[in-house]
Amino acid sequence: MNINEYIDHTYLKAFGGEEIIKKLCEEAKEYNFKSVCVNPYYIELARKLLKGSNVLVCTVIGFPLGQNTIETKVFETKDAVEKGADEIDMVINIAALKDKKDDYVYNEIKEIKNACGDKVLKVIIETCYLNEEEIRRASALSLKANADFVKTSTGFGTAGAKVENVCIMKDVVKDNAKIKAAGGINNFNEAKAMIDAGASRIGTSHGVEIVKGE
Repeated sequence: MNINEYIDHTYLKAFGGEEIIKKLCEEAKEYNFKSVCVNPYYIELARKLLKGSNVLVCTVIGFPLGQNTIETKVFETKDAVEKGADEIDMVINIAALKDKKDDYVYNEIKEIKNACGDKVLKVIIETCYLNEEEIRRASALSLKANADFVKTSTGFGTAGAKVENVCIMKDVVKDNAKIKAAGGINNFNEAKAMIDAGASRIGTSHGVEIVKGE
């Protein structure tokens, strides 16, 4: 297993300056991670730093609460793509999902997918706030809206990725969409457990430790 190829090397805290993003990108190039995941403010810097490498630039939309309007999220997405993002990780409107406003959730994902064009869309459903029925419904809506991935967590909720939730998501999407596990994955064994459960991507700020732990 080349676990480095699964990793979105991530830094999304509010207080990280340019030196931290430079270090993130240098590590991503050194270990050949799949992407770096940064806040939208750093898309252009990351694109510049990663020029000539195979490492993708991933960013987040409606982060971390998902409570922005659809129009705001669509604008954010278009702006991110224009600035050079290869992949978009959006947070759904969790309250709308819990209120069973499935048409709203579906339309939100669909409109953002349209705004992505040919870029990859990962849909963060924030499993720590959902029961099994809600995880299944969110995964099904993401699949229906043609999302490329369903993602467990922002890493800013009350808990991160759990193997049992990855299994539920996999049961819904089968091989018709991929799964990204993120939040609290700090070592090789935790990452491998997520991959064994069905994850195709690992979002973590501990990519270097994971690779060295292999």
